[in-house]
Amino acid sequence: MDWMAWTWPTAAFFATIGSLLVLMTALAILRPEVPRLGILRIETTRGDRLFISLLGSAFLCLGWLAVMGPPLWGALALCLIYAAAVFRWV
Repeated sequence: MDWMAWTWPTAAFFATIGSLLVLMTALAILRPEVPRLGILRIETTRGDRLFISLLGSAFLCLGWLAVMGPPLWGALALCLIYAAAVFRWV
């Protein structure tokens, strides 16, 4: 794996994404999902809300880097709040 710069934050990021996918698969098997109509007035499932929250979090982190600079701990907190709001109201 010398061709890629694997650092612990990079590994943690991909492990988290992988864990989320496994969790969503297990939830879909154990508790089948029913699409719901949220604040966007479109039907979304858990997978849709996960995708929206991941995509929005990427933009939040990029905006944080542009405005505040490299330490992303504040952006992480903002992303967690954003993801909770997406899963609650979207």
